[in-house]
Amino acid sequence: MRIAIFQGAFFPVPPMLGGAVEKRWFALAKEFARQGHEVVQISRSMKEYPDSEVIDGVQHLRIKGYDTPKSGIVLKMLDLLYTLRGRKLFSNNYDVVVSNTFWAPLVLPKRSQKVCMVDVARMPKGQLKLYRNVARLRANSSPVATASRNELPDVLRDKVVMIPNPLPFTPSREVDLTQKKPIILYTGRVHPEKGLDLLVEAYSKTNQAYKLQIVGSWKVAAGGGGEEYLETLRQKAKGAEIEFVGPVYNTEALNKYYEEASIFVYPSVAEQGETFGLAPLEAMAWGCAPIVSKLSCFQDFVKENQNGLIFDHRSQDAVDQLASHIMNLQENRSLRERLATNAVAVRESHSTKHIANQFLREFEQMLKKND
Repeated sequence: MRIAIFQGAFFPVPPMLGGAVEKRWFALAKEFARQGHEVVQISRSMKEYPDSEVIDGVQHLRIKGYDTPKSGIVLKMLDLLYTLRGRKLFSNNYDVVVSNTFWAPLVLPKRSQKVCMVDVARMPKGQLKLYRNVARLRANSSPVATASRNELPDVLRDKVVMIPNPLPFTPSREVDLTQKKPIILYTGRVHPEKGLDLLVEAYSKTNQAYKLQIVGSWKVAAGGGGEEYLETLRQKAKGAEIEFVGPVYNTEALNKYYEEASIFVYPSVAEQGETFGLAPLEAMAWGCAPIVSKLSCFQDFVKENQNGLIFDHRSQDAVDQLASHIMNLQENRSLRERLATNAVAVRESHSTKHIANQFLREFEQMLKKND
């Protein structure tokens, strides 16, 4: 198959600025190519990357993109300019097109729309009924699939398919729980919707026998909450042993943080913005015992008291619940290691190869329908 993957306007590939969507499609593209398919990946240009190159069998084409703006309206306008620029690269006939931009399903050539799979990586906001001509709407979790079907007329609902996100890497080493350190880890954007206020307050209520590391960017251009929000967190910490590491974009360096940490906390409160949770999946692959909030998207792969713990972020005692879970995992080694051992199974269930094969089967069904 000839597969074109059209990334968004704001993050480059390879993902030097972060971006969960970019990380997973970079990995999937290489797996598609490894299995013998011809793959083109279109993404934002950066001065550090050439406009055209081949990486592990994938042809990368890069066009002018933008830093993420604060305004949602401006973001959509910039996304349109970027998509129109990328449209020129679709003179070739691709068997399958994967869209990660808002406008591609509407402005790409009609033949590309008919073989287009829209990657629905966020809760839909009414836009899906605009995509009547596409072949598939791929949801990355059960709640996103449900929300997608609910906003579509009956005749279009069978276009929705749920395929989970893969791990964006193939682990290079086995997990050794005996080498874990007394570290609690968070990775992701440092933004209010990630629930870091809850985490800092909960950690301050523990005995702080474990160090808390917060890895991620707070800069607005990278999707963070800004310098003022970071200062708010520092004030809440009140001298607690919390390290604000900043962004770590190199995959191997980030994996080292996961590999060393014993506990991983992802306290997101983004009811609409959080649709999967790649960071908890990555942490589980490296043997971290995870604690996540009660967002429904996490329940596709985090099972209470089987491979992780869940706290109710909506509850008035959310901070106390989270603090209790942290203390429990710190003090109960057998529980911590049991959860971590079970969590490592995501290396198989969410491997790039396993998820890539699910996509390829769906692509084949799309092609049969268009014959």
